[in-house]
Amino acid sequence: WDDVLHFEPAPHLTLDDDELDRALAAMGDFADLVSPSLSGHSSGVALLAERAARHVGMGYPDVMAVRRAGFVQDIGRVAIRPRVWARAGALSPHEREQVRLHSYHTERILSRSPHLGELATVAGCHHERLDGSGYHKGLTAATLPVPARLLAAADVFRALTQPRPHRPAQTERAAARVLTDEARAQRLDGDAVAAVLAAAGESGSGPIPRPGGLTWRETQVVGLVARGLATKQVARALGISPKTADHHLQGAYRKIGVSSRAAISLYAMEHGLVAWGELPMIGRPARS
Repeated sequence: WDDVLHFEPAPHLTLDDDELDRALAAMGDFADLVSPSLSGHSSGVALLAERAARHVGMGYPDVMAVRRAGFVQDIGRVAIRPRVWARAGALSPHEREQVRLHSYHTERILSRSPHLGELATVAGCHHERLDGSGYHKGLTAATLPVPARLLAAADVFRALTQPRPHRPAQTERAAARVLTDEARAQRLDGDAVAAVLAAAGESGSGPIPRPGGLTWRETQVVGLVARGLATKQVARALGISPKTADHHLQGAYRKIGVSSRAAISLYAMEHGLVAWGELPMIGRPARS
């Protein structure tokens, strides 16, 4: 690699933000060429996930990261023989294992670059599920950040609405029902599914329940409490009064069946309401 860079003709080319997006999109499009049925999949996932990220109110840097991770989420497909992706019948155990490893290859490819390494974790998690049934790491809700959850939901929706060698394409309405069912089974994140369906112009098939029967606002309050915020800080972060924040917190206590902040933080981690990486450092006092 160093030799290749050494012999690169001057002047050396560098990419700005827009050019980097086009380069990553080209990488994803190239990887999709491994099978005709995959054409345009990565770009479609990236743009859908980007719209979903905007829908949930992410800032520009996070929206950009989600879009870029979507472009390259499947570059690991090139490490798998094309005939596996073109198989119309059942896969052998060995072939299934190859398919499961394509996300591992994606993560490894991206992690080689200091500039793309920050995309590796999110891109490599697009087949992970909240209940640990996904691949390639078998991660659970507590370790899956919001960008990875959005990307996973966008990937499923996009895949279902495209034809594959082993099945025809589903309608967007049918795909929305599948995503809603996956959220109800707590394999896909309910809020990520709602954002993806909104971005796709679909409403799903009924409300998506949250853990413990919590409302959306209660879920927000629980997540912030789990990060170590005091009630006044929670109120300030959500733009509500401290009394209203405490009302939602007490409601969450009753529904979950706990009576302490430590217990509610543990519940939040176990049910994916807050990712491990977002928790405050132990012993670090919360700012007033």
